[in-house]
Amino acid sequence: MTSTPPKAERRPHTSTHHSITLTDDYAWLKDANWQQVLREPSLLAPDIRAYLEAENVYSNALLASTEPLQKELVAEMRGRIKEDDSTVPSPDGLFAYFTKYREGGQHRMIGRQPRDGGDARFLLDGDALAEGKKFFKLGDARHSPDHHLEAWSADDRGSEYFTIRIRDWDNGADRADVIEETDGGVVWSADSRAFYYVKLDDNHRPLQVYRHQLGTPQSDDVLVYEEQDAGWFTHIHESASGRFCVIAGGDHETSEQRLIDLARPDEPPRLIAAREDGVQYSVADRGSELFILTNADGAIDFKIVTAPLAAPERANWRDLIPYRPGTYVLDLELYSGHMVRLERANALPSIVIRDLATGDEHAIAFGEAAYSLDTHGGYEFDTTTLRFSYSSMTTPSEVFDYDMASHSRTLRKRQEIPSGHDPANYVTTRIVAKAKDGAEVPVSILHRKDFARDGRAPLLLYGYGSYGHAMPASFSANRLSLVDRGFVYAIAHIRGGADKGWGWYLDGKREKKINTFDDFAACGRALIAADYTSAKNIVGHGGSAGGMLMGAVANRAGELFAGIVAEVPFVDVLNTMLDDTLPLTPPEWPEWGNPITSDKDFRTILAYSPYENVAAKDYPAILAMGGLTDPRVTYWEPAKWVARLRATMTSGGPVLLRTNMGAGHGGASGRFDRLDEVALAYAFALWAVKRDRPSAD
Repeated sequence: MTSTPPKAERRPHTSTHHSITLTDDYAWLKDANWQQVLREPSLLAPDIRAYLEAENVYSNALLASTEPLQKELVAEMRGRIKEDDSTVPSPDGLFAYFTKYREGGQHRMIGRQPRDGGDARFLLDGDALAEGKKFFKLGDARHSPDHHLEAWSADDRGSEYFTIRIRDWDNGADRADVIEETDGGVVWSADSRAFYYVKLDDNHRPLQVYRHQLGTPQSDDVLVYEEQDAGWFTHIHESASGRFCVIAGGDHETSEQRLIDLARPDEPPRLIAAREDGVQYSVADRGSELFILTNADGAIDFKIVTAPLAAPERANWRDLIPYRPGTYVLDLELYSGHMVRLERANALPSIVIRDLATGDEHAIAFGEAAYSLDTHGGYEFDTTTLRFSYSSMTTPSEVFDYDMASHSRTLRKRQEIPSGHDPANYVTTRIVAKAKDGAEVPVSILHRKDFARDGRAPLLLYGYGSYGHAMPASFSANRLSLVDRGFVYAIAHIRGGADKGWGWYLDGKREKKINTFDDFAACGRALIAADYTSAKNIVGHGGSAGGMLMGAVANRAGELFAGIVAEVPFVDVLNTMLDDTLPLTPPEWPEWGNPITSDKDFRTILAYSPYENVAAKDYPAILAMGGLTDPRVTYWEPAKWVARLRATMTSGGPVLLRTNMGAGHGGASGRFDRLDEVALAYAFALWAVKRDRPSAD
């Protein structure tokens, strides 16, 4: 092992766009045959593999002193996991379906039992399916309407190409049907003789919906719908009543949906409303009526409208729940007699239930300063039971069945922490950070009750801030390993996410993207001002688009941080958005802009893209983590970033790259193997705040 960092060879590659010439010394780290590498990682070019493996050796050597701590952290985190955990059975007809882990098991099992209780039977065993594989992820599993068959999918490379198979509940054997290169989702026809799926193309894009007839080869499958816009994603799911397959297409700004009658598979998909730029909608069905969640007519935080199933076009939409600025309607669930909506106002969620017969409404809300709520749609439509979960940063997850008619609540499951957890030993609170432009950014905070607020504590600040994804103040048992070692754990609810509504998201995208980065830095400064921590005592943490955030703040506000953990970081934004062959590039243009066609978008991205803005300055210690078969944030993004950082920075660091050579975007697939990566990140955070900073090599 060596403590000398690898030095990536400079092989300058130049390109000119909008009269600006870019020079990329490390473009060679992108394998020219990356599509084949996704399918077969052994095809990676030898010089690239050698470099990535040398980086792994270096990071291991530099963090060798933390290996005992990493093992200790893994043991702690594993001790908080109920190893034989299972979900609450979800009823459907005569049965109730659930998933379960065995003691010591890495992957879930799929089982069912009689609806009213009784002996369980397991049809799919993830551990057995994963045996002998470096990577295995069990995807969707969906039983047929007649309950005789189970469609299941799996990815065994980490590249998110899922293969669908059909297993028989009667004899436990897989049928001959094998459907390859799909997104993993399945919707059954009403007669249980066929199913729908989405096929991924050579560039890993979900554009085609097929129908597969059981007992026939995939080559005979019928193309039901093909999206012509390479910038759109296409997915399928069952409608609320189970009567239709919904073909849901869209990008980050516009959407369009179609319905396939599952009892009439030969009929063409039926369009709900033609796509209009900037208009998003999703549909739920009830008898002859559709309920539609939409941002149409300037409803930035969304509203709910109804339309007749027979004539669902925009002209026939009528407001049911009008737009209320500041109240973001996240989700809509529909049942035979009730409508449920999940809302968020001022970064706090609530569940609102409407009796469709009377129009009466009531809400389910909680009193903690910061918490998370989620609804869990079941298989049954004609029911008064709503299942939802609640947690906070101090309170483990609780799953409730709620009777929407009687307003009564039944606790079905409380997350067990086998090694013990007393919520009274911890405090959840919230502060507000003032951004540069005066925006008020919420920060959720977790610390031990005996924490002394004197500015001396180390703090991990987590952020994401893209795609309208909110960061819930939910429970994470893993975080306790940091908090119990004196860390404060904070979540920055920055713009680019929808924590304070859809407008909060719009205020942190495209030409306003720098608000995301400046908000995160403002949260760090607010935490310092409030004596939760001090400068150079903060570790920033983010993944994927949150990894881009990490790269940007390292460039823009590195003086605040002792360390940066960037997991699968989207740091090569400009080059990725300039390459329209990559899986996510055309669908991402609405989020970031299209630098190929727009001079303005090119210059906007160039001004903040972490890779292009690495400077000759001091940087905090940085740990970048990637996955070789990641189709979302390709492995070469963190690899190129690390190479440029080392070649450019004048002091600080060190800068480390850890590439999982057998996994993709989500890291290791097993629930315990994933703990190794969490432990590495946390050990690095602990190391970063306690060490004397060496100069950059």
